[in-house]
Amino acid sequence: MSAEELNTTTQILVVDDDSDQRWMVENYLGKHGFKVHTADGGEAMRTHMENHEIDIVLLDVTMPGEDGFTLAKYLREHENVGIIMLTASTELVDRVLGLELGADDYMTKPFEPRELMARIKSLIRRLQSETPSESADITQAKTQFGSHTLDLDAQMLLDESGVQVSITSMEFDLLKAFAENPGRVLNRDTLLTLAHKKDWDPFDRSIDIRIARLRRKIEPNPSKPSIIKTVRGAGYIFVVSE
Repeated sequence: MSAEELNTTTQILVVDDDSDQRWMVENYLGKHGFKVHTADGGEAMRTHMENHEIDIVLLDVTMPGEDGFTLAKYLREHENVGIIMLTASTELVDRVLGLELGADDYMTKPFEPRELMARIKSLIRRLQSETPSESADITQAKTQFGSHTLDLDAQMLLDESGVQVSITSMEFDLLKAFAENPGRVLNRDTLLTLAHKKDWDPFDRSIDIRIARLRRKIEPNPSKPSIIKTVRGAGYIFVVSE
């Protein structure tokens, strides 16, 4: 499917109590072919969700009544949509809370519309990759990390020549967590949960050390990672090569 077809088939709902912000986002995304709906709060959001096939919700955090965190929790419990949080706060705790409640990504206001577009397209690709298909079992069994391949069934990491690369069980679990969540920002707490290390302290910097070791094994240039990237103040993201 081309980028143009991708845009025209994707419906986006902008939930924000700021009418100027709603207009700006609706106007920009609309010019690029997306079908955009707007809502000024939770009640209007639910009405749109009932009447339209919404794919992605752009959700402002600070709103009167039900705030973005409350609505993100509701959406994750009742709807199958992508969620991008829009927040004026630069506080790490706010961004982490949004991700823990099930948001797929976040952006800090004011933001560059072109960056928002890039985030939306990345999320669309990830959501499409999660759509069940006849080849789902095959594609999920092996994941490319650059020139390396993670074989989930064999629990092995292979280099470009098919030679096994030595990794610890924790490193495998971390790679598996990234493989199952491509294009999604994962904070330390989420990574530890997905890696079945819930009893560890999410602020324990040892997870950063393990990711640094993984980068030395899979990245072409570990000092400038292009596969597992750091999202400052939020966590890490597995970037799938196109």
